[in-house]
Amino acid sequence: MLISTLVMAAIAFALFGATWWRGGHEVALKGSTAGLSRIWHVLPILVFAFIATGLVESLIPREVYARWIGAQSGMRGILVGSLAGAIAPGGPLVQAGIAAGFLKGGAALAPVIAFLVAGEIWGFTLIPIEVGLLGWKVYLIRLACTFFVPPMAGLLTYWLVDRGPLAAWWG
Repeated sequence: MLISTLVMAAIAFALFGATWWRGGHEVALKGSTAGLSRIWHVLPILVFAFIATGLVESLIPREVYARWIGAQSGMRGILVGSLAGAIAPGGPLVQAGIAAGFLKGGAALAPVIAFLVAGEIWGFTLIPIEVGLLGWKVYLIRLACTFFVPPMAGLLTYWLVDRGPLAAWWG
């Protein structure tokens, strides 16, 4: 966590410096203030996402994780992760918290990656918006074009990380 925080801090300071250099201190402060004001929109979502993550960890026994999305779950785990990601509500902020809970609960990385990718690409909770704005044809074509992406991301993770050349690096 510390490295991620330091990297984000470095990015923020670099962007602040670039904004200051390009537009002056007033523009840099205005941009920083705009970014900080977004905290009040995101913070409640994050708080409840982390609470939900802890509850999911506590509610679901490790044996369930092991069976459905654990190291021995194989392709079934990848498919379960893909389906769960497709129907998970809340977008990336909530889904990242759920994924963290899955990992802490004993899930293998491949189903978790399939979960995250499905949440981003399939996002069935967005169907009403997409169909309403773009129509059924566009939605169905997009779904057909991306149908195999989450399971393939899970398989690639399985081959490279869970069982492959990067297993020592990950585990």
